[in-house]
Amino acid sequence: MTSEELLQRVRKIEIKTRALSHNIFAGEYHSQFKGRGMAFSEVREYQPGDDVRSIDWNVTARMGKPYIKVFEEERELTVMLLVDVSGSRNFGTQSQYKRDTIAEVAATLAFSTIENNDKVGCIFFSDKIEKVIPVKKGKSHVLHIIRELLDFEPTSRGTDAAQAIQFFANAQKRHATCFLISDLVGVGGQLVTEGKKKGRLLVEQPLMIASSKHDMNVIQVYDRRDAELPDVGLLKLNDAETGERMWVNTSRADIRKAYNETWTKHQAALQDVFVRTGVNAVSMQTNEDYVRALMRLFKM
Repeated sequence: MTSEELLQRVRKIEIKTRALSHNIFAGEYHSQFKGRGMAFSEVREYQPGDDVRSIDWNVTARMGKPYIKVFEEERELTVMLLVDVSGSRNFGTQSQYKRDTIAEVAATLAFSTIENNDKVGCIFFSDKIEKVIPVKKGKSHVLHIIRELLDFEPTSRGTDAAQAIQFFANAQKRHATCFLISDLVGVGGQLVTEGKKKGRLLVEQPLMIASSKHDMNVIQVYDRRDAELPDVGLLKLNDAETGERMWVNTSRADIRKAYNETWTKHQAALQDVFVRTGVNAVSMQTNEDYVRALMRLFKM
């Protein structure tokens, strides 16, 4: 992609997603995600009825009488986008590739963030952390994120969402709202192999830890053919993450059924994890109106 082509695509996504974030999502975003944390404001003298757990013992010792810490609702929010850049995002049989839908969803969320004068950052992951864009405010920062979303090429093709979530939870000390945007391909097959959690999805424990400190949200972007095979005879399939290739006779109903059942089980396993960890999650196809999907997420 040339620099001119990249700029044109950035501009196109900016026009579309900025209008959506301003006209549709600003109110929902504000009501759902603002003021989730508490920030220290000041200290004042203790008064009868105050919670003794709020006493600032250092100030109390210096002043010779009890003082308490006063907190106020934290108005400035930090939003972190965890974006899957693995090989499977370069697949699409409908209106566009998964990577294009992922970029538009991430851009819409980023513009919604700066519309409310909040900070946004981004972590690109495959089966390792590929790139970290620190949190900042401003339109130029969001445009930088969009350029990276469109032009970034990872060094690895695999997926390890558990590692990405764990990295985020360790790196982000203050309360944040996190959106994990991925097709979740392969995640349903990554299991704990030993200990009490044997057989559970690897992603469950990191999600549990992260959701105890942050607002965790998962947005799954998938293609229709991730879930079902067409009846088109002999078809050569290529795994974009492992490089494995095979011929499949899609004219056989039992093969198409087994393929769909594998996907259904994959989705059910993920949904169980989201319920147990208290994580909000939505799924959308690349040819689906992602505006509706995001509205469903905001209204959860």
